Amino acid sequence: MVNIKGKVLVIGGAEDKNGNSNPFSNETILERFIDETRQKKRSRIEIITSASSIPEEVGKDYLKIFKKLGAENCGALIMRTRQEADDPANIERLKKADAVYATGGSQLALTSTLGGTEFYKLLTEKLQEPDFVYAGTSAGAAAASESMIIQGGSTDAAYKGEVTTATGLGLVKDIVFDTHFIERGRIARLFEVVVSNPAVLGVGLEENTALLIHRNKMEAVGTGMAILLDGRRITNSNLLEVVEGAPLSIENMTLHLMSEHDIFDLKDMKLKILNPPEAEV
Repeated sequence: MVNIKGKVLVIGGAEDKNGNSNPFSNETILERFIDETRQKKRSRIEIITSASSIPEEVGKDYLKIFKKLGAENCGALIMRTRQEADDPANIERLKKADAVYATGGSQLALTSTLGGTEFYKLLTEKLQEPDFVYAGTSAGAAAASESMIIQGGSTDAAYKGEVTTATGLGLVKDIVFDTHFIERGRIARLFEVVVSNPAVLGVGLEENTALLIHRNKMEAVGTGMAILLDGRRITNSNLLEVVEGAPLSIENMTLHLMSEHDIFDLKDMKLKILNPPEAEV
């Protein structure tokens, strides 16, 4: 499922920027991101703000956050247009980067700005380096997959035709990510995506939750939870029998719930539960 040698960190949003902690969490998601980079706090990190409608302000906010965490070798790449994504100066900055961090906003704005550009081509090349890290929060996480959810109702039932998808950056294969998952009641729309193509693993990320994807394994990071929907064992659904707008019924979909430290093997499609020592009875 992972077509890269580098690391991808997908974050559900609201990544505990104030450093608030939980008894079972000794580090924030952003600290883990920094620690996964090649040179730790000395790494060159470029913040990609193309998803945001206020890119300069968002870039400044993240520069302050990373500085507070001890990573001062950071910059904000302001790329509002495809021409700016092809700017040689921005390409050169990416060449020197140890990691990139894509902010929230609109995933469609991110993919339409970067997709097919020289910047995007270099980004995919950089992700063949074992220590390079792509991190994305909210829109930056949703855009990491081949197919991304761009619209869909947050309802109590899964209704046929409610979800709209588009092509993502394709950094990770056969997985679709949905963010702000619990807070915005988005589980229903992930059901439709998975039942429409059971080969795709549906991943719903709560805020302050991340998955670190490396070498075909996903590790849960942060204080929240990740919900995985595996449709490979679906035995029946009414997807083809009902009209648009009708509620969906699905038999035998597998659901996994991940919390911090747990590992999901993307080859074997199995979850390994790892309790932190302080939580053990």
